[in-house]
Amino acid sequence: MYEKNGEKYYIVDGHVHLWDGSDENCRNIHGHQFIECFYDYHRNLSPEEEVWDYKKYQKYTEQDFMKDLFEDGYVDHAIFQATILRDFYKNGFARVEESWKLTQDNPGKLTYNHAYDPRNGEVGLRRFEEDAKRFGLKGIKLYTAEWHGDSRGYKLDDPWSRRYLEKAIELGITNVHVHKGPTIRPLDRDAFDVADVDKVATDYLDLNFIIEHCGLPRLEDFCWIATQESNVYGGLAVAIPFMHTRPRYFAQVIGELLYWLGEDKIVFASDYALWTPKWLIERFVDFQIPEDMTEYAPLTTQNKKKILGLNAAALYDLDVPAELRLPTEAGEADAEVAAGADNTRAAKEPALS
Repeated sequence: MYEKNGEKYYIVDGHVHLWDGSDENCRNIHGHQFIECFYDYHRNLSPEEEVWDYKKYQKYTEQDFMKDLFEDGYVDHAIFQATILRDFYKNGFARVEESWKLTQDNPGKLTYNHAYDPRNGEVGLRRFEEDAKRFGLKGIKLYTAEWHGDSRGYKLDDPWSRRYLEKAIELGITNVHVHKGPTIRPLDRDAFDVADVDKVATDYLDLNFIIEHCGLPRLEDFCWIATQESNVYGGLAVAIPFMHTRPRYFAQVIGELLYWLGEDKIVFASDYALWTPKWLIERFVDFQIPEDMTEYAPLTTQNKKKILGLNAAALYDLDVPAELRLPTEAGEADAEVAAGADNTRAAKEPALS
């Protein structure tokens, strides 16, 4: 929980990692390129005092993770988004077993979202079922640009991808997190294009598609899709640290998202350990769109409370303490929505008709 000027904010970090980008785990040059690119984002978009040593950044400890999120970072609940990258890393990039153990050891604080690759066909589909049962999955993380043998990416609307999305519905998994953001070396830029989101969001209304990194640098394409597709959300990972280096650019990003998607469909994420949540949360609560950017409405405390935690809490049915919900009037039709308890109805109504 974060508190400032008498306002209390329930914090859900919707995109965190426990990764292993160590030299020993790199399978080839591409593993080195990937973690080095991550570090460049971290170093160039963080305040100087928040920049880590490279070796620590490659593989940090579980103790670092818990301290940075829950002791120092104000986070009430965090959601692991596994990124596997087996073509680049011997044991995978995500430290799955350590992440799962942390989730089990800290009930109420962590949710574990696993990953699948539809290019694994029937074998992968059976494994998906096993993983869903083992981890009690409420969400999955997809990386459409991940390499798989000779393949350097897939589309969400590919036939096998559709089979897996249908299986997710069958298994009761409702939240599909998809990396659609900046290129990470050596992955291909076009494999992160957002056009396929439009197709599957239309066809699978039982699923919520949380588009991580809100499609950057394809913000306009993403917004035009998300305003029409009521089950598409925007994740702020990678976008939000621009508050530090390019505040007017971030003002444009958040202004466009609020205009097109509305305040109920934007979710906060630090993308830890790309960035630590503490400074992001502090700066976002203080952030305001410059007065001369008159095409955008000012950010409100309600906007910020929903984005920082209440929207993700609704997606994952988290129990938000009463004092951290938004105030409502008795008998108000949207009481549960405004309180952060359930935004199902709001999620079905696009910002623009």
